[in-house]
Amino acid sequence: MTENSHENVPSRQRRRFPGISSRAYEHPADRSALVALRKLTGFDTVFKALSGLLPERSLRLLFLSDSVRVSDAQFAHLNDMLRDACYILDLERVPPMYVRQDPQPNAMCIGMDEPIIVVTTGLVELLDEEEMRAVVGHEVGHALSGHSVYRTILLFLTNLAVKVAWIPLGNVAIMAIVTALREWFRKSELSADRAGLLVGQDTRASMRGLMKIAGGNHLHEMNVDAFLAQADEYEKSGDLRDSVLKILNVLPRTHPFTAVRAAELKKWSETREFQRIMDGHYPRRDEDKDTSVTDSFRESASHYADTVRTSKDPLMKLVGDIAGGAGDLGGKLRDKFTGGGSGGSAATGGDGTSGRSQDPEEGSSGPSKG
Repeated sequence: MTENSHENVPSRQRRRFPGISSRAYEHPADRSALVALRKLTGFDTVFKALSGLLPERSLRLLFLSDSVRVSDAQFAHLNDMLRDACYILDLERVPPMYVRQDPQPNAMCIGMDEPIIVVTTGLVELLDEEEMRAVVGHEVGHALSGHSVYRTILLFLTNLAVKVAWIPLGNVAIMAIVTALREWFRKSELSADRAGLLVGQDTRASMRGLMKIAGGNHLHEMNVDAFLAQADEYEKSGDLRDSVLKILNVLPRTHPFTAVRAAELKKWSETREFQRIMDGHYPRRDEDKDTSVTDSFRESASHYADTVRTSKDPLMKLVGDIAGGAGDLGGKLRDKFTGGGSGGSAATGGDGTSGRSQDPEEGSSGPSKG
């Protein structure tokens, strides 16, 4: 079956996960980042203040008056997907869903009291049924994890920071919280991608959806395996200078880079953890009250240790060398930053010319799915 033959695939039977806890699919960094965020000085005070100030009622009225609410009478195929996703993840209350006119492909789950899912016309027109099903599952995963509260705060604070930017030091405290929220937001996207896979249960469709968001509706011109190869090249290429640029590029973004998300999801789909969930063995919601924060931190620390150990990124490899007590640290630093050392430079071609593009990748968020 070709990759573009999914355009009108009928709904099919999918495995359901009664009572599943969001812990089953949450990325370890998502949970630890949220815990760390809550420990940020002043965050609790700001959170309590914003909980009463955010114009959630106004937000709901805005979508009700200026978007199309999904129902049996409007965008019925999306309504079927939404109810199906809630059924699969056993979300008791189906959140309202709206379609908003916007050519940029995007989706989000926001709301302080109750989650609201919003998708743009650009996304609806871009994706086929199986790809869209993964997106809807992605947003339902956000709702089940309780992400919508903090995503709403980030949306509000980002707009506020722009308004007070002219005041000397007026937005310093706000931007500190915004930066921390963005770091958590990026990790939460990895969790929601996993939820989308559990709902869609079609790895290739999830990959295609992310690829389309990156490259548009030209599926015949793209290839999932080649797209995943880009992520591998991005991770391992260059020297420490490139590693620093990667960090600077991602800081202003609310979403991880699309190719990186695809690679992360593909990696998770091949783990024993994913297979156990599909076999019906997963954490249950009624066990959440017994979970340990210490265990979450320990799991997160183990994840980061594994990431450093297995990463192909030059900076992460250097961190691993330092942790491992590697000798000649000064020489390693010099070689990493200059591209020197035995075996030739990773940053230069065989003729000594630069093998990297001289134009840094844009740091703007770009089209992305929430």
